[in-house]
Amino acid sequence: MITKHILHQARLHNNCPECYDTEGLEFTFTQEEKHSKFYNQASKNIDEKLYCHTCKNTIYPVTWTDDIERVYQYHKKQVHPKSTVKQLKSVSYIFILAGIVALAAIVSLIWNINA
Repeated sequence: MITKHILHQARLHNNCPECYDTEGLEFTFTQEEKHSKFYNQASKNIDEKLYCHTCKNTIYPVTWTDDIERVYQYHKKQVHPKSTVKQLKSVSYIFILAGIVALAAIVSLIWNINA
């Protein structure tokens, strides 16, 4: 299962390149996280989206003005992504522990047979 986490969201007071409204723009920075039975892991990719709530359009970087680009660079620095290290769940630890116990039992049996 994959979930998206909003890392940073900010309303802008710049003019929209489509409808020229100054109140509708919003940056959203999101990161996907994969959940499995054994671990959770966040993606390295951070999705960035500029959306205008007035004209209901996604504004792509091709149409950004220099002002929007500067505001984007500022808000990009505010984003703190989740760690991409795999976080094991308790089921994983149980399997690892069971494997260690089984390995110790096998080594013990071999040791006792040879002794």
